[in-house]
Amino acid sequence: MQRRPRAGAPLQLGFVTTFLSVLVLLPVAALVWASGKHGWHEFWSVVSAPESVAALKLSLGAAVIVSALDAVLGTITAWVLVRDDFAGKSLMNAVIDLPFALPTIVGGLTLLALYGPSSPLGVDIAFTRTAIVLALMFETLPFVVRTVQPVLHELDREAEEAARSLGAGEARIFRTIVLPSILPGILSGVALAFARAVGEIGSVVLISGNLPFKTEVAAVFVFNHIQSGDQNGASAVAVVMLVVAFLLLLAIGGLRYLTTRHERNA
Repeated sequence: MQRRPRAGAPLQLGFVTTFLSVLVLLPVAALVWASGKHGWHEFWSVVSAPESVAALKLSLGAAVIVSALDAVLGTITAWVLVRDDFAGKSLMNAVIDLPFALPTIVGGLTLLALYGPSSPLGVDIAFTRTAIVLALMFETLPFVVRTVQPVLHELDREAEEAARSLGAGEARIFRTIVLPSILPGILSGVALAFARAVGEIGSVVLISGNLPFKTEVAAVFVFNHIQSGDQNGASAVAVVMLVVAFLLLLAIGGLRYLTTRHERNA
């Protein structure tokens, strides 16, 4: 039996399409236009310049590393928060959301105070690539934790208990029963973390030192070019960041679709 469209559905679809066009599609189209306003030869000369390439490599490489670390550490954190009971659990849950509440520049200042030249711990990693990874993890770890937690809450534990009764070890239970169920949540969190890490500027602008060819991320490169009046150059690098992030998000979305296909077909 063919389902009839809901009353008002076309109006709602039109509203959502207009809303997304104004907030997302039109600004992106304007950015692409600005990047190629002086011709694609100029566009290519900007994005292929050594400083641009170095900044893009650093941003993308750091984002990949941070996303992988978030996938592991975020899943472990979510597991502990859901499966274990301990003193201070509510406080830890609140701390996880702290990077969402803090302005990113405050997060960078906090890390600089703790891990900078005046560190009370005697640990000075400021103006290094390690500091960039740490700052990005500070901002992105909650994405994985908060996408995995609800899945773990809804997970049926009967299959796990049945596997234990048959003599399966905890590692095998996690690998064969738990992980396939929470993998879509992990991938969703990783996608959000990667997108945030690629374009992050507030938390890294202070602690990275912004040294060209060393610790200058793409977002800072774009900001510096805007400050110097080179909007076309900034737009060109921004478009490359946008395209790479979009393609990776599509790839992660495709992987998430494949991992949940059996559930939709069931």
